[in-house]
Amino acid sequence: MNRARLLAIPLGLAILLGAGAVARARLRHDGPRAARSEARAPEGVRIKVEVLNGTNVRGLARRATMLLRDRGFDVVESGNAAAQQDTTLVLDVSGHPDWANRVAKVFGAANVRPRADSSSYLDVTVVIGATWRPPAEPFYP
Repeated sequence: MNRARLLAIPLGLAILLGAGAVARARLRHDGPRAARSEARAPEGVRIKVEVLNGTNVRGLARRATMLLRDRGFDVVESGNAAAQQDTTLVLDVSGHPDWANRVAKVFGAANVRPRADSSSYLDVTVVIGATWRPPAEPFYP
């Protein structure tokens, strides 16, 4: 029995060290996520954004709204899109492609398209696609 315990301790330590090495490698190799975290609204500019959930996953529009607000964007509307889609789509409604590109960087792989609408008070519309994965939320017990 003592011999089994003596073997279990080094085995457990090896498993913990291996898991730590894998976690560190994943964090270091996380290029697109690091680029996403840098995308922010420009200082002193109010970019009005609409977020639509284009998936069947509940709550993605809310998660995207929180993420954009954390980055300084003004999300004024959110809801569900009429149709589902795979890739996140960012629509430039106000004719400011640089603003749409900043919003698209928050979501990583997103398609940006112009859709001029002079009657809209929005600057950018985001339609969340099924391939988007929201960042982990902090755990508050």
